[in-house]
Amino acid sequence: MRIAIIGAGNMGSWLVESLCLDYEVGVYDVDRSKLKYFFNSRKFLYYEEILDFSPDLLINAVSLDKTFSLFDEIISYLPKECIIADITSVKSGLADYYKKLGRRFVSTHPMFGPTFGNVKDLSDENAIIITESDEEGKAFFREFYSGLKINIHEYSFQEHDKTIAYSLSIPFSSTMVFAACMKEQEAPGTTFKKHFSIAEGLLSEDDFLLTEILLSPHSLKQVERISEQMDRLKGMIKTRDKEELKVFFHSLRNNLGLDT
Repeated sequence: MRIAIIGAGNMGSWLVESLCLDYEVGVYDVDRSKLKYFFNSRKFLYYEEILDFSPDLLINAVSLDKTFSLFDEIISYLPKECIIADITSVKSGLADYYKKLGRRFVSTHPMFGPTFGNVKDLSDENAIIITESDEEGKAFFREFYSGLKINIHEYSFQEHDKTIAYSLSIPFSSTMVFAACMKEQEAPGTTFKKHFSIAEGLLSEDDFLLTEILLSPHSLKQVERISEQMDRLKGMIKTRDKEELKVFFHSLRNNLGLDT
């Protein structure tokens, strides 16, 4: 199988390195300086070279805000039988786009970033494959993820965005509130340092990605849940209600499966 990967950022680079020993892989990026670090793969300087390469699968690994425009630019350089793939963390608009395009596609979401995840051991990580995708494309990513011991889940486009609204908008919002309350700590404790590290990683992400996740149609409901629980906690602190705090702590441990 010949695989073309467009975008040599963190995730695109990881894909090239993970696939190049088992498949014929080529990579393109508008920043040509990024290409010099790859081995066992072809480096494309122009789209015409991708046309000559005639890939069986094209993986769009550019930033979220450029996903649609990249497909529009490159589609004429791909053979008709080539499966096109995206790895975006937000799928809004993709179902309609693919339907209009009328080509074979596979949509997937590795739910980790190479800067966050331990790429040497991904057994605790998860990936989503969209059920509406082409069967051959789904089979490819199932095999790829399974080989890396990544846990695989299959959701529809709509189910994916609902799941992501829960799994990302809650921690994203909570971390942003932490960062908004930040002040210099001369002697930070372990918990503070862990939260600080998470905030640093989150805010190193692209603003467009953060915005798209927070402005997802499903995110507001999740953020309102945070606000409701903060109001509840504030009330217990104001009234110095120790018994209610104990009940609250018990419910938190129960939510996390810590109570036996």
